[in-house]
Amino acid sequence: MQFTHEHREVQKTLKRYIDEHINPHVDEWEKAEIFPAHEVFKGLGDLGLLGLTKPEAHGGAGLDYSYSMAMAETLGHIACGGVPMAIGVQTDMATPALARFGSEELKRDFLAPAIAGDMVGCIGVSEPGAGSDVAAIKSMARKDGDDYVISGQKMWITNSLQADWMCMLVNTGDGPAHKNKSLVMVPMRENGKLVKGIEVAQKIKKIGMNSSDTGLIYFDEVRVPQSNRIGQEGAGFIYQMQQFQEERLWCAASTLQSLTNCIEWTVEWAQERKLFGASLADQQWVQFKLAELKTEVESLRALTYLAVEHYVAGEDVTEWATMAKLKAGRLNRIVPDTCLQFWGGMGFTWENKVSRMYRDGRLASIGGGADEVMLGILSKIMGIAKRPAK
Repeated sequence: MQFTHEHREVQKTLKRYIDEHINPHVDEWEKAEIFPAHEVFKGLGDLGLLGLTKPEAHGGAGLDYSYSMAMAETLGHIACGGVPMAIGVQTDMATPALARFGSEELKRDFLAPAIAGDMVGCIGVSEPGAGSDVAAIKSMARKDGDDYVISGQKMWITNSLQADWMCMLVNTGDGPAHKNKSLVMVPMRENGKLVKGIEVAQKIKKIGMNSSDTGLIYFDEVRVPQSNRIGQEGAGFIYQMQQFQEERLWCAASTLQSLTNCIEWTVEWAQERKLFGASLADQQWVQFKLAELKTEVESLRALTYLAVEHYVAGEDVTEWATMAKLKAGRLNRIVPDTCLQFWGGMGFTWENKVSRMYRDGRLASIGGGADEVMLGILSKIMGIAKRPAK
């Protein structure tokens, strides 16, 4: 995959917005443990950055998926992990199935405002007892006339304290676990107030990603028209697995710039830091480790670009996307940890930019499917683990 002039122009536009409207406020948002999603998303929407790959009929640019990857990579310039993740939820996690399988009415009511930045969305999959094991979700939507009546819980939901709607995976039948689920668009707020039956039970305090709001949400007999279902009833698990391909590609691409920055910051520090009559950078161990880390990051870049190239060509990239997500999660732990060691006591301070990466990056091996789930998927693809009976 090669970035063209058009890709670079998208990246320049986004980088300028980050420098002028996001990074000057990141420290404030990190302390507040939330950022103004509607304000930030509206700015991005006005620049046409929230719908690069979405249909032109609903305000998108209609570009191929490589442009989404160019954007994800550029988001690595943001001086924290929480804000990029929140943007990625809007562009590549809560909206792909809606754009691909949603009715024209759903696209008009939910997708178009999300692309414009007028609405904030979230994706509701994980529950207190079902995170990486998507088939184990318990939330239920029973039919009542032309409506679904939804009850249950969703946990670890990014953007949920500010979201106007949730793309919610919910059980709509009693059949096999992989065939009884549907994706339903659930309005969460009207005129800024929570819809009846929806309760934000808890704002979850995390060890990292502080500026991203994360909630535990209760649904108690929430009434939603059945016309809010995306695509076919019972196909939600399949749709969500397809969304995971884009989510995992986005996760991998979004780490590339931030990991590169972490190494570059550490090189600069090592060249300035004096140790035993020489600079830290004069130590061969430091030189070799930083060279090794850069090699690992560039290997991830090559794998991610390869996966995107095949995805744009219309191929199933479950294997490559899974490997890229696994590698990104590992490097998001290894690179900041190694670099922090070279920063010494400065690296162990709260405000240090490498220590923030150390905290924020830990989530990459958990969210969107834990490392162990990625390994399980790869083992099945390789034929060395049994697939579940159908």
